[in-house]
Amino acid sequence: MVGATVGREGKPPSRLRRRRTGPERALIFDLNDFDETLPGPWEWDVKRLATSFAIAARHNGFSESKQAQLAGESAAAYQRAMGDFASMDYLDVFYARLSVKAIHKAFRSQLRKKERKANKKFERKALTKNSVHAHKKLARQIDGAYKIRSQAPLIVPQREMPGEDNPSALGQVIDESFRRYLETVPDHVETLLRRFTYADFALKVVGVGSVGTRCYIVLLEGRDAQDPFFLQIKEARRSVLENHLPPSRYRNHGQRIVEGQHLMQSSTDSFLGWMKSPDSDRDFYWRQFKDMKASLEVEGAPIDLLLRYAGLCGWTLARAHARSGDPAAIAGYLGTGKTFAHAISEFSLAYADQNQRDFDLFRAALAGD
Repeated sequence: MVGATVGREGKPPSRLRRRRTGPERALIFDLNDFDETLPGPWEWDVKRLATSFAIAARHNGFSESKQAQLAGESAAAYQRAMGDFASMDYLDVFYARLSVKAIHKAFRSQLRKKERKANKKFERKALTKNSVHAHKKLARQIDGAYKIRSQAPLIVPQREMPGEDNPSALGQVIDESFRRYLETVPDHVETLLRRFTYADFALKVVGVGSVGTRCYIVLLEGRDAQDPFFLQIKEARRSVLENHLPPSRYRNHGQRIVEGQHLMQSSTDSFLGWMKSPDSDRDFYWRQFKDMKASLEVEGAPIDLLLRYAGLCGWTLARAHARSGDPAAIAGYLGTGKTFAHAISEFSLAYADQNQRDFDLFRAALAGD
C-alpha cells in the first residue's frame, strides 16, 4: 500500500503507480482454487489434473499421442515428487515451495531468448496485480470520495443495489459482516485491518464455476484515499464432493475452504477469513483481491511449454497431498514404474472424450436442437 496526494479522476498521481514488494512477497507457483476442498481419495485430484492437460492438448489441436504424453507427464511428475516427499522430514515437506525465480533458473537452458523475455513480462504483470492497480481500474471520485466504478452487470456498486433506499440497514449488515470476518483472522491481521476505514462495496460477477453465487468486493482506505485495499467476499456452498464423501467437519463452508487452503498451499493469503451472513444463512469466505496472481495462458501454448507446465503442476499437487496426507503410503502404492502414469493417461483420454460429448450436448441445447 502507498499513500500520496489525490489526483484527478482517470489520472492517478505518480506515487500511486509504484508497487512495493519484499522478500516475503516473492512469487511462488502454487494451487489457487479451493472452493470444493474436502478430504477424499488423492487419485481424484490426479485424474482431474491429467484430464485437464488432455483437454488442453486437444483444444490446441495436438495429436492423440501428444494428448497422452501431456496427461502422462503430469501423473509421472506427481509420482516422482511423491517418492521424494516420502523420504523427506515432515518439516521439510511443510516448508517445500517452488518460487518463480527457481523455475526460471531451472529451465533457463531450455528456453529461447523470446521465451525468457516472455517469462520476465509474466512476472512483471503478476507483481502489478495488487490493490493499487485495482484502484486505478475500479475506483473513481464521486463527490470528493473514491467509490467503486459501476460496470453493470459485472460490477454493481452499493449505491446502485436494490434496497439502497434504506442505506442504514445495508450499512449495518456490512459492519456486522466485517466484524464477524475479523473474528476469524489472527490478531495481528485484525490490528492492521482495523486501521482501515470502509469506503465502498460492490456486487461482482466472477468465473464460470461461481456464476450464480454471491461475490462482492470491498474497498477500504488506509492513511488516506490513496492508501487503498481491496478485499473479496465469496459465497461458500456445500462442496459437490459431499455427494460422494462424508460431509465437512466444519460447520461453515467458508472455513472449510480457508482451512483447506492453509493446509495445501505453501504460502497462503494473510487475509483469509470467513463468516456467516448476518441477514441470511449463507456462508462466505474473505480474501485479498488482486493479490499478485497470474496464470499461464494454456490456449495456443506449444507442446514443450505445456510439458514443463505439466511437470510443475504434478510436483505442486504432490506437495499439497504430502502436506495433507501420508506421502509414504501414497508413494508405496505408486511404486517407481510406468504403470501408474500410463493408466492415468488412458483414463484422461477417455474422460476427454466424455467431456467433448457433454460439450456437444450443451451446444445443441443452446441452439435449441
